[in-house]
Amino acid sequence: MPEPLKTSGAQPDPDPNEKLIKVFDSEQESEALVVKGLLDSAGIDNDLTSASMVQDAFPGLGGTLILVREEDAAAALKLIAEYRQPAFDDDETAEIEIIEDPQEKP
Repeated sequence: MPEPLKTSGAQPDPDPNEKLIKVFDSEQESEALVVKGLLDSAGIDNDLTSASMVQDAFPGLGGTLILVREEDAAAALKLIAEYRQPAFDDDETAEIEIIEDPQEKP
């Protein structure tokens, strides 16, 4: 029987015994999808799965988990932490100076 062709540059077969680490969970599937996209764009392989046990009867109930390989967990957690950092402090407000129209005369 001929051996299967091996192509150079092909990805190795996944290891079914590979340890996966939960790096994110959310009750909101939309939030989990955003985080999944973030990890995908960083090149981190991940698996989006439901936390509920009976998906046929209650789809989406129980939340959503994202799992990554053990060796990618630190990078994934760092990326998620950066994503969760607010872009600015909510307590600060912008201050603007109102200048009266110089053409108006009292």
